[in-house]
Amino acid sequence: MERSSVENKYKWKIEDIFASDEEWENYFKETEKYLDFKHYEGTLTSAENVAKMFRAQEEASVRIERLHLYAHMRHDEDSRASEYTSMQSRSMSLYVQFSSEISFVDPELTALPAEILQSFATDKRLSDYDYYFRQLIRGKEHILSANEEKILAMGGEVYSQFHEIFGMIDNADIKLGCVTDADGNEIPLTHGMYGVILHGEDRELRKKAFEAYYDAYISLKNTIAATYFGNVKKDVFLSRARNYSSCLERALDGEDVNVVVYKNLLDSVDASLPSMHRYIRDRKKIMKLDEQHMYDIYAPLVSDAEMKLSYEEACDLVVRGLAPLGKDYQALLQKGFSEGWVDVMETTGKRSGAYSTGIFGLHPYVLLNYQPTTHDVFTIAHEMGHSLHTYFSNQNQPYAKADYRIFVAEVASTVNEVLLLKYVLSTTEDVNLKKYLLAYYLDTIRTTLHRQTMFAEFEYVAHDMVEKGEALTSDNLSAAYLKLNEKYYGDGIVHDWQIAHEWSRIPHFYTSFYVYKYSTGIISAISIASRILKEGESAVRDYKAFLSSGGSDSPVELLKIAGVDLTERKAFDTAMREFDDTLKEFETLNGIEN
Repeated sequence: MERSSVENKYKWKIEDIFASDEEWENYFKETEKYLDFKHYEGTLTSAENVAKMFRAQEEASVRIERLHLYAHMRHDEDSRASEYTSMQSRSMSLYVQFSSEISFVDPELTALPAEILQSFATDKRLSDYDYYFRQLIRGKEHILSANEEKILAMGGEVYSQFHEIFGMIDNADIKLGCVTDADGNEIPLTHGMYGVILHGEDRELRKKAFEAYYDAYISLKNTIAATYFGNVKKDVFLSRARNYSSCLERALDGEDVNVVVYKNLLDSVDASLPSMHRYIRDRKKIMKLDEQHMYDIYAPLVSDAEMKLSYEEACDLVVRGLAPLGKDYQALLQKGFSEGWVDVMETTGKRSGAYSTGIFGLHPYVLLNYQPTTHDVFTIAHEMGHSLHTYFSNQNQPYAKADYRIFVAEVASTVNEVLLLKYVLSTTEDVNLKKYLLAYYLDTIRTTLHRQTMFAEFEYVAHDMVEKGEALTSDNLSAAYLKLNEKYYGDGIVHDWQIAHEWSRIPHFYTSFYVYKYSTGIISAISIASRILKEGESAVRDYKAFLSSGGSDSPVELLKIAGVDLTERKAFDTAMREFDDTLKEFETLNGIEN
């Protein structure tokens, strides 16, 4: 389908950003005049001067974001349109220029005495930046001398090389080969196709794909191990250079998160693993397998359970399902669906998948490629969760505090999914759909919580080894990974020897201590949704206060507004109990006794 044949009601109103490409061009030329910050350099010693600089910085930043969003969205409408590729590139060049112009700000402010920074943090003229200044003060103990900082900065391109090397191995050099299906068709393996096959019903094809996929990584295991070792050594070097006690402390400090959160995650998931093992055994029973292998755990347990809804029907269901969040929340959903926030239909050249985006001072946008499937109904709820988080934050915070951290980015989207799932489960009489949704929920928790925590524990183990002076090799990395796989999946599955090498194919390991945020995100969301369904209005009020908080404080502190304290075990235990309760319901519906 070509975009020109899609009704306007199914397209986002990009003209809310710029009415035309010509308006974009004029705005671009004007924005270039906003990028001179040299005259502020050396003057950031008074609150008045700092406030002036920040006002100028905000104005330039908002303009660049507006330019980039328009070009980015136009490009995603049809990637074949080369003019928007060019406009994207030009807007990014503007951002690079802007970043260079203001690069003096953080070092100049950080060099000031703590008492001056403290006075800035409490000055009314800089109230929008109080958290920023508290962060500067907190980080001063890890800031080195000017010359030392310069030397560390000069190594910036070197530090990123390990991620780039792995990217070249993973996307360019690796040869994944082909597999042959039951009809004799040869299927070229790609990362995407591997996922499709693993989620398919053809078990023999899953086995072939699994073996071929891992054969490719195993053939490069020593090169990948050396690359990962280099990445971890880089982390150790930077942590010690900046006077952190560990790589974990340095990584979490960058997002103002206490190490106890990471430890709580590992400990609580470890304590809950018997339920996870039980679910793995249940899958084996339902699939009637003599032996369950690692290539079986993504296969569907329930077929023919699609909610084949039109887009309008799906939107109506989402609005009804999110009724616990209040009429004002429902009204915002309706506003988004009817006023051009969402680009709905799959068209030729359009970017695949789904996302939510937005900028300060304008409503958010959602890209979909809607198909009448159960998955896509939940995708609507998910992306609108992101969008309304952005909407509430932008409406209630100044620009400097509106952007929320990645640590909490998946909370609102997952709260929406959980509430919608609970609604459908409570209203449908379709037993097959109930089985499907319960399995969907269990697998979501398994993959987003348990599996990502296993990844997080592997990172912890690998960094600990290097911090103790050990080298990382393909052999000891694989041994450590296999031990964790056995721990997390239990005795209901064959731990195929190839799975020991799974560490070698995970790109996120090159952004160290990142994956745990997927786990804490779903834990927070489950805890919030459970509280909303139990306590009602008071919990909803707290949740909306959280949605409105943007990035005004540490993400851990902001979650406390919604009743989630990740420095304690309660939220973690709530999520683990949710998995256990869902599992019991799933077993009852499937006639499984344990």
